[in-house]
Amino acid sequence: MRFNPDEWRHCPQCGEALIDVEIGGLARRACGDAGCGFIVWGNPVPVVCALIECLDRERHILLARNAAWPEGKFALVTGFLERDEAPEVAVAREVREETGLEAQAVHWIGNYAFAEANQVLLVYHVQATGEIVLNEELAEVKLIPREKLKGWERGTGHAVLDWLARQPGAAR
Repeated sequence: MRFNPDEWRHCPQCGEALIDVEIGGLARRACGDAGCGFIVWGNPVPVVCALIECLDRERHILLARNAAWPEGKFALVTGFLERDEAPEVAVAREVREETGLEAQAVHWIGNYAFAEANQVLLVYHVQATGEIVLNEELAEVKLIPREKLKGWERGTGHAVLDWLARQPGAAR
């Protein structure tokens, strides 16, 4: 389920009807005149994403299919930050939780807006080792040779494209 503040009808604090207002030039939903003054800011959620390089599997790249996704749809392993958790720690934890792999090194790729899901993607290249053991969130994974990996023009695919462009021998 996606967070969509535009669908909220009542204040989560006091129950009054929400109304449309303009704050700082942006449309927002806020608690009505008789309410508590609550504002639905709708800020994007930070999500950590791992482009996993399997060091003990010929350096193949692991892509995952979430259990809720249709057959054939794969992307990077992703997850949410925990309270007081650094993003680079969170991405290593998500890799371990979802795939069973242990991060050996974590390198920053970049941040990417993913407006469709109201998220900011914090993407890392994670070099990992170990036995692949999927948790309940993932339906399957596939291992792709580095030279055959291709990016895509949506979500985490932009980070894959950027990472590929930075690899030695990449077409410039």
